Amino acid sequence: MDQTGCDRRTKCRSGWATGLALVGLLATTAARAEDAAPPPGFASVFNGRDLTGWKVPEGDNGHWKVVDGAIDYDAQSEASGEKSLWLDRELVDFELRLDWRIKEAPYINKNIPYILPDGTHAKDIHGKEMKLALPDADSGVYLRGSGRHQVNIWCWPIGSGEMYGLRTDPSTAPALRAAVTPRHQADRPIGEWNRFEIRVKGNTVTTVLNGVLVVPTVAIPDLPARGRLALQHHGGKRNGEWSGPPSLLQYKNIFIKELDKD
Repeated sequence: MDQTGCDRRTKCRSGWATGLALVGLLATTAARAEDAAPPPGFASVFNGRDLTGWKVPEGDNGHWKVVDGAIDYDAQSEASGEKSLWLDRELVDFELRLDWRIKEAPYINKNIPYILPDGTHAKDIHGKEMKLALPDADSGVYLRGSGRHQVNIWCWPIGSGEMYGLRTDPSTAPALRAAVTPRHQADRPIGEWNRFEIRVKGNTVTTVLNGVLVVPTVAIPDLPARGRLALQHHGGKRNGEWSGPPSLLQYKNIFIKELDKD
C-alpha cells in the first residue's frame, strides 16, 4: 500500500471520527436541552445553576451544591441540626417529576431485611429475621414536610419508592403496610439516572419509577394536608468511615404541577 493511499485513508478515518464526535456532541446538547424542559403544565423548581428556591441547612458549608446541572450531595453536611435540603414553599396537591441517581454505594449494610409483598420481614425456621449484607445508599423525598411520609431512594432489593416510615410502624394496618410496599423493583444500576413520578392528591399517593407503577394509589389517613418537599440527608462518617448508608446522590429536572390550581 503506497503512502498516498495511507494518507487518504487516514484523512478519511479522521474525518469520519470528527464527524461522529460532532454528531455526538450535537445529540448530547439536544438531549440536555430537551431533558431540562418541563412537561406541559409543570414548572421547574430547580434552575440547574444554583440552589435558588431551596433552603440550604444552616452551617452546611457547601456539601449541598450544584455540579454539572444537578443538585449534588456528599452526605457530609456540617449543619448542627436539620441536614436535608428543603423546597422553600409549601404544596398541597401536586404531581412531582424528579430525576435522581445514586453516585456510589460504598457502605456495606449487613442488616437489610428480606421484605415480603405484604411489607413484613421474612424469618428463618427459628423465627429470626433474615438479613442481607449488600452495598447500600439511602435518601428519599419528604412529602408535605413529613419524614414519616417519605418516598425512599436506596439500594434495597425491595426497590425504591416505598414509604418506610409507614411500612415499619407497628401501628400501621396490614392493608396499608402492604399498599406502601413496592410492587416491583424498578431501579436502574447504581450510577444511572432514575425518574420518579409522584402524585399527591388529597390523602392519596401514587408512585411511578422509571415508567413502572411501583406503589399504586394508596390512601394514607395521616398524610399532612400541606407542606414542603425535602431531599433527605442520610448517613455520616465516624473516624473516617461511613457509619450508615450515605445519601451520595444527585438530583435534576425537578418539575412540579400544582393540581389545586387546575
